[in-house]
Amino acid sequence: MTTVAVVGLGGMGSRIARRFLDAGHEVVVWNRTASKLGPLTELGAVAVENPAEAARRAEAVITMVSGPGALREVTEGPDGVVAGSGRTTTVIQMSTVGPEPVRLLAAALPEGIGLLDAPVLGSLAEVESGSLRIFVGGEPALVERWTPLLSTLGSPLFVGPLGAGSAAKLVANSTLFGVLGALGEAMVLAGRLGLSRESVFEVLAATPLAAQAERRRPQIDSGGYPVRFSLALALKDADLILEAAAASGADLRLAEAAGAWLHDADEAGWGDRDYSAILSFMLR
Repeated sequence: MTTVAVVGLGGMGSRIARRFLDAGHEVVVWNRTASKLGPLTELGAVAVENPAEAARRAEAVITMVSGPGALREVTEGPDGVVAGSGRTTTVIQMSTVGPEPVRLLAAALPEGIGLLDAPVLGSLAEVESGSLRIFVGGEPALVERWTPLLSTLGSPLFVGPLGAGSAAKLVANSTLFGVLGALGEAMVLAGRLGLSRESVFEVLAATPLAAQAERRRPQIDSGGYPVRFSLALALKDADLILEAAAASGADLRLAEAAGAWLHDADEAGWGDRDYSAILSFMLR
């Protein structure tokens, strides 16, 4: 049994905490909005007043927040994770923030405190079932130590030194957005050229987009896109991808186009819908 703190109890963080509770770990929780603490404390989690206190009480501190700004807010200052971390603490950063915030967090932590970056591929259903794909970056010995804990959430994949996990997550998300953009544009073109909806899906079944077209067809036909990953958060990730590309000198023209679609949909007020609703936005 491990004492693990979860800082950030949004859709993913709250379910991560629940998985740890169900696995028999002692769980400490903190969230900016206190109303999200109740369901977890009723199950046995211990609520604390700030992220520093969460870190003081735990062997491992999971951060699962919305982006780089939120990560700074929960890690910096006298009430932040850094202030509460001791030599026996390992911070496991699981948010999608890109490599640079991970580097800054590592520089802020006192020497001797462990840090892994371990963002996840998957959403609400995957965390509930323990089937997330977890991209882990860090010292191999530290990765080995915490793999059993992370395996409670899914399948950890060691991808390299600290920061590699966050880099891998950007690579994975670039494919998600690119495939949706390609599917949407193919359907837009088909519509303009007079192909029926039935015909276009038959055509797509013979292309590399076959699996994605089959998966998304019920949503496209019904116009219903259950929210698993908001379009606003997808746009944040798309911006992180382009920032990383600019910093590394990578020429990502398709990523720029996918990001532009997400930006336009967000500007039109679609930010609280699921990111896959970009298909309806494109076909409107």
